[in-house]
Amino acid sequence: MMDIAINGGASDVVRIIVILTIITIAPFMLLMMTCFTRIIIVLGFLRHAMGLQQTPPTQVLVGLALFITFFVMSPVFSEINETALTPYNEREIETTVFLERASAPLKEFMLAQTGVDELDFFRELSREPGVEALSDTRLPMSIVIPSFMISELKRAFVMGFLIFIPFLVIDTIVASTLMSMGMIMLPPVMISMPFKVLLFVVADGWGLLIRTLVTSFN
Repeated sequence: MMDIAINGGASDVVRIIVILTIITIAPFMLLMMTCFTRIIIVLGFLRHAMGLQQTPPTQVLVGLALFITFFVMSPVFSEINETALTPYNEREIETTVFLERASAPLKEFMLAQTGVDELDFFRELSREPGVEALSDTRLPMSIVIPSFMISELKRAFVMGFLIFIPFLVIDTIVASTLMSMGMIMLPPVMISMPFKVLLFVVADGWGLLIRTLVTSFN
């Protein structure tokens, strides 16, 4: 009875440590291992392209990015809950098995969004023996996570560049028109901003942008 109590107490301590560790690193996992990075960067590009420095506020953009992240990642989170979290809470699996099962869906999602060049780059930089021969699904997280983040940054900047193009055309047209009319002292941004907002609203910009972001992960 004493051994059972000691073992049970030890397992409870380990369980509490694991839960506290997950809670502590959850914000970093959300940034590094989900679609949040691409979404928030693209939304930031949109705000700068329109010339709206504080509209929408940063809190609104972060909240929107979080909810879109939860929407996109819901199948992954559901699989983690069914295969790892629920059995772990019911004491059917150990901590090591829980970590393996919880990381598998995340790794599958990240590999689906990671470019081959980024994986090969970090494979070459890795000094772990046998890494070059491993398949993508067996690669360690130390290679998958940075490869995924670099791929997300590249895609986000490409999408940001495409977002800038129509607004840059409007800025160029307004600046050329003002210069031809001799209104050199009038800031072109003051005239172009209402037209950019109007273009974004008429074209259903929010709907197109969110739809593009969500479908880019399929």
